[in-house]
Amino acid sequence: MPASPSTARALNDRLALRLLQQQGPLTAGQLKQLTGLSRPTVADLVDRLTASGLITVVGESGEQRRGPNARLYGIVADRAHLAALDVRTEGVFVLVSDLVGRVRAEASVPIGGDTGTGPAVEQAVAAVESALKEAGADRLHTVGIGAPGLIDPATGDLRDSAGLPAWHRRLAAALQDRLPGARVTVENETNLAALAEQREGAARDRDTFVLLWLGHGVGAAVVLDGTLRRGASGGTGEIGFLPVPGTSGLPSATDCDGGFHSLTGAAAVVALAGECGLPVPAAPDGPGAAEAVRGAVAEVGSVEAARGVVTGAETVRGTVAEVGAGEGAVDDRPASRFLRALADRIAVGAASVVAVLDPGCVVLGGEVGQAGGAVLAELVRERLGRMSPLATEVRASGLGGAAVLRGALLTARERAQDDLFTPPER
Repeated sequence: MPASPSTARALNDRLALRLLQQQGPLTAGQLKQLTGLSRPTVADLVDRLTASGLITVVGESGEQRRGPNARLYGIVADRAHLAALDVRTEGVFVLVSDLVGRVRAEASVPIGGDTGTGPAVEQAVAAVESALKEAGADRLHTVGIGAPGLIDPATGDLRDSAGLPAWHRRLAAALQDRLPGARVTVENETNLAALAEQREGAARDRDTFVLLWLGHGVGAAVVLDGTLRRGASGGTGEIGFLPVPGTSGLPSATDCDGGFHSLTGAAAVVALAGECGLPVPAAPDGPGAAEAVRGAVAEVGSVEAARGVVTGAETVRGTVAEVGAGEGAVDDRPASRFLRALADRIAVGAASVVAVLDPGCVVLGGEVGQAGGAVLAELVRERLGRMSPLATEVRASGLGGAAVLRGALLTARERAQDDLFTPPER
């Protein structure tokens, strides 16, 4: 059935706003060309959106002829402010942006493991309030939180998970109480990282891929046909529990020890570095594991640099050849042994994911994936190619440590725009 006039107006308004979001300021003439709408219809929607405070004149185009069509219209960025949080075991990273995603303020606060739940929540909320004040904003429209653990698909709440601080679960409710009117949402950190990689990072050209998160813990995010898949209970990607060869036992319903986590979690990576004769970082956590991997990559890469190998793809191929990507590798330096063994471990879990989903692309994220970069990704690709008949690219994260924050911001911005760009019922 044909749309009613009010529905047609709403659709046209949202289309115009999306174009202004994606392309920046446009003239009425450009909106007419991009939307295919008539000149009177575009004039009406511009008047409506201006009157509602969503768009305003931000300048003039370079056209010689002056007039209404030469005015550049843009979204009123200060119409709403957004916050994004990356919640870690050891603290919180915060940023505040305007409606078009420009970052106005950033903050971070370390939270020690011996901090009580109440004080920890207060420190995190205070960091958000401080960033909001620094941004010069009075209130937040939407808050997006990225945190480790399972999200209950029915309630949207973070589930109680063994090994995660209790203050994680209290934070969303505390922010809702302290930020009147704000919409607070929580999402699994790996899922947010995958959304960011899909929009802005290593998977921009892919509508189907898997992000393998390698950090303090291990997880995965699954994007199929452009859609993030969460599963019936929100547990899609909990591959730390995946039974794999090479561990001392099997995981249980409450403990992922014995699963893929035992091979590739931060503590396992740090222990592997020590077994291969590399210096052992002080802390067996995500940053410590990343330090070990980054040092190994730098050591094996320095050999190729000394030989004058060109940068880019040839450097990666040369470094991987130096480490020993194929059978019968002869490089026995500790760093090379470590990277080979780590790639073997990662490929074991990746092969199971590939066998079930055939995503065509695996992105290595988290602190370890970021530290390993293209060298570790190529080593994993080579090993995966020997284990699976399904052609699969393996790429390093394009956003690194910023992926969770970017995903939280993108999610908050979309939800705020869905609200603000929808005209009220008449």
